[in-house]
Amino acid sequence: MPGPVKPVSQDRLAVQPLPFDAVVLSPDGVLGAWQQVNAAATLPHCIEHLEKSAALANMRGAAGLEVHAFEGFHFADSDIYKVLEAIGWEAGRSDVGRFLPFVDRTIQLLGQAQQPDGYLNSFYSATPEKQFSDLRWGHELYCLGHLLQAGIAWARTTGRRDLLEIGIRFAERVEEEFPPGGRLPVCGHPEIETALAELYRLAGEERWLDLAVRMVDARGHRSVGPDRFGYGYFQDHEPVREVRGATGHVVRQLYLAAGVADVYTEAGDTALLEALHRIWSDVHLRKMYITGGLGSRHRDEAFGDPFELPPDRAYSETCAAISSVQFNWRMLLLTGEGRFADELERALYNAVAGSISPGGTEFFYSNPLQVRTERDGEHEQAPARRARWYDCACCPPNIARLIASISSYTATADDDGGLQLHLYDPARITLPAATVTVATGYPFDGRVVLKIDGTLTGVLALRIPAWSHAFTLRVDGEPQSLDPENGYVRIAAMGVAQVELKLDTSVQLRQPHPHLDAARGCVAVTRGPLVYTLEQTDLPDGVLLEDFVLDASRTLVDAGRDAVLGVPLIRVHGSTRARPAEPYPDAAVNFAISDRISANLVPYYRWGNRGPGGMRVWIPPASR
Repeated sequence: MPGPVKPVSQDRLAVQPLPFDAVVLSPDGVLGAWQQVNAAATLPHCIEHLEKSAALANMRGAAGLEVHAFEGFHFADSDIYKVLEAIGWEAGRSDVGRFLPFVDRTIQLLGQAQQPDGYLNSFYSATPEKQFSDLRWGHELYCLGHLLQAGIAWARTTGRRDLLEIGIRFAERVEEEFPPGGRLPVCGHPEIETALAELYRLAGEERWLDLAVRMVDARGHRSVGPDRFGYGYFQDHEPVREVRGATGHVVRQLYLAAGVADVYTEAGDTALLEALHRIWSDVHLRKMYITGGLGSRHRDEAFGDPFELPPDRAYSETCAAISSVQFNWRMLLLTGEGRFADELERALYNAVAGSISPGGTEFFYSNPLQVRTERDGEHEQAPARRARWYDCACCPPNIARLIASISSYTATADDDGGLQLHLYDPARITLPAATVTVATGYPFDGRVVLKIDGTLTGVLALRIPAWSHAFTLRVDGEPQSLDPENGYVRIAAMGVAQVELKLDTSVQLRQPHPHLDAARGCVAVTRGPLVYTLEQTDLPDGVLLEDFVLDASRTLVDAGRDAVLGVPLIRVHGSTRARPAEPYPDAAVNFAISDRISANLVPYYRWGNRGPGGMRVWIPPASR
């Protein structure tokens, strides 16, 4: 049972995805518990809001089942498809019988709304003369991409193909609309490229890979845009093979990068891989927040200049973090290098996890690293509190489909019988000749114990994250002294019954790059892969968040587990700094420091769950 990414060509892969059902996450772990909440709460919530938001009513109108004037964003069909995809992946890990009436009704509805020539889009169905007339903003190919991915999920986990066939008919209509030598098949919002590559992998028909290749080749010839944001917003400013870095709308950029990675995997061309490395380096070394969030410009949901990363103006869209997970996963498959797993983990445990409430029914669209105490939070895409839904609802169903399939991102295999473990969570991994049980309290506890029942014939590779300054390793009780290679320690696993890895998850202070002006002089607190944050609610009465300064000379300690949030806290010490009367005091003025006070920090992914209030990741030290 293949998962979301199942390459056909093995020639350019360093490691290969495991079957979707090979990894079963335990509900005792962070990721496994998240899957439980996703199935119990997030999926029903998404289904409810598809109706409330008029997305389904729009489709019924397109099918002629009711008189309905289109409501909402013209790409709302994609919300339906992402929810169907999420349920499809959930069907591969649990009983989804309670969702089947919705699934059956919705697939039947899509079939009724599909036109005789295969075209399917609820916004343009009433105006056939406008179909494919606005590739810049129309999102028709984008929506088709999500439809295909939903169909692929159901075909792979259950063998059900009716949704997939609807998507294929639409893809055939697109193929007719954009023949070789004709109009350039460039969608203003990339996504279709990776979906077509996956359709090729499932169906085995070269035509779909050829179409994906043509779409990648066509981009960069300025056929969409410039509009008010410029060609770079649409990644149509220069050919893919020539790009120097990441630009424009973040989600568009990384969805395209994921598609290019899929095309390279199947069709080759080292110029594409070189471009992917340039994009990755620009994103992760110069344009990424410490939480793994991406995008500093609200106006166009875009990357800023290098190190333009203001914490209080971080847009850091949830879908951007999800697209980072997807891009990094594909780069990991191609290279086997731990740095890609490190960044996947950073985004997953911070920017993605922080976007959703513990109950799974409230969401952030954007994910700032600082919320000022007096912020009103009225802006819809950047509220001070999570919302149950959004007019532009791309993020909630995107989270749902990622979490339903997250087990696919934990481990891989290679041609020599080896197993690579990338994400640590309690799990059972079933291989052809062995079962590996993973026990851990990660990410709060760095101890990971693997018990092997059967025989692993190859090398067992365990990731040593870049944030872990030390580790110990025991194989069948015997201490080992191994140096990591490309981010992994490698163990000859033949005959091994148990492996114990202990990562250093001690609390650390991080400082920003010297070019990151917006956080200069401040520090952030991390523990393992987790970024921590200070909330106004954890300061003594009368102490304003903006006045608190951290005593970096004192030890930061574990403060125990918070009963409400269910996560370990970190205890810090500091004081408050006096506020001047004027906004720009003389540089020679020294601000008075109050008596010492203490406060607890919470993991970033749990902030905002105890009512409104200020928050900050980057904290000024008293000595700076």
